[in-house]
Amino acid sequence: MSGVARRTVVAAAGGAGLTAALAACGGNDGGDKNATGGTGGTDGTEGAGATGGTGGGTAPLAMTGDIPVGGGKVLADKGVVITQPKAGEFKAFSSRCTHLGCSVGSVADGVIVCPCHQSHFDASDGSVKQGPATQPLEPTPIEVTGKAIRLG
Repeated sequence: MSGVARRTVVAAAGGAGLTAALAACGGNDGGDKNATGGTGGTDGTEGAGATGGTGGGTAPLAMTGDIPVGGGKVLADKGVVITQPKAGEFKAFSSRCTHLGCSVGSVADGVIVCPCHQSHFDASDGSVKQGPATQPLEPTPIEVTGKAIRLG
């Protein structure tokens, strides 16, 4: 009897791992519509344009000095890319390419580039500049307080 239970557990664990792997590699042309959200600001506010997030009490994603003008920084582990299209203007988007879900790899000269199939996105609004992606990068709300950039 214990052999059957063990096989069931191993099969279930293997299926869960396969599901996670497919979810990470898969995707659709529409992006992840549930990428934004959170608990709201810890001070009772949501921040400019915010649709959720964790508020000002969290550790910064980056510092403003880390984000070059005309470029950006990909924080794949956080699922976000932060750009600075013009001096003092900071934008953030999902780092997940809307083509097949790869993480974008770089930001330079106002363009966010996905290394998997060379989709290019505008660093100021996330719109597609070059396919194969057909949908823009999903915006991510951020707050800039002093020199700290946090989820909004």
